[in-house]
Amino acid sequence: MDLLNKVAIVTGGASGLGFAACEALVAKGAKVCIFDMNQALAEKAVKMLGSENAMFAQVNVTDEASVEAGIQACISTYKALHIVLNSAGIGPPEKVIDREGNPLPLDNFKKIVDVNLFGTFNVLSKAAAQMAKGETINDDNGRGVIINVASVAAFDGQIGQPAYAASKAGVAGMALPIARELARYGIRCNTIAPGLFRTPLAESLGEKVIEALGNSVEYPKRLGDPKEFGNLVVHMAENDYLNGEVIRLDGAIRMAAR
Repeated sequence: MDLLNKVAIVTGGASGLGFAACEALVAKGAKVCIFDMNQALAEKAVKMLGSENAMFAQVNVTDEASVEAGIQACISTYKALHIVLNSAGIGPPEKVIDREGNPLPLDNFKKIVDVNLFGTFNVLSKAAAQMAKGETINDDNGRGVIINVASVAAFDGQIGQPAYAASKAGVAGMALPIARELARYGIRCNTIAPGLFRTPLAESLGEKVIEALGNSVEYPKRLGDPKEFGNLVVHMAENDYLNGEVIRLDGAIRMAAR
């Protein structure tokens, strides 16, 4: 896929890995529609990307009407949809049994799964339905690509991550069946499973903690640069033969139990 003038929806695109992906896509000539709940951050992101290259829709990924409205706003502005990146997610750590011996409240577990797994599916399913109506864009009768964001926690979940790991494992598990189903429409589906990245959240931990985390990576001995995540998003969009895959982007880290 040639990204020039292609249109992308990026959930969680106002900051962190999502914003890095927006920067990478815009650098290739794509237009991006940021779906985010944080209006102030999203408006700042649009300003940085250029209002001619980006727009913002305040979207709650767990709400069907909100997602539908966001997609329609994107289509109304850019008249097409070719790429979806689902990078919105949450993951506060909570153990199955806390220090007082109390079980993890089910509502807390559900909230993480609701955003990370159900929210991802909510956006991709509605976006795919819209994408399937679009014109083909290459010799393979392709119409676009969906890129979901899982985590290495899907495979190496740590203590305190039962909900987060379960939600991200679900995201990883969707890649192949969705790719198989959407093949008839020329829509690909891939997943990125990031490891430890130097996002604004990581920056708040301080240099000593960042250095220690970096040393746990096999090679290179550092946290990932969000630009490296953006580069993989671009490659997944551009490479039409990459389909149904889950790719770890993690410096070969394998997370310890804690």
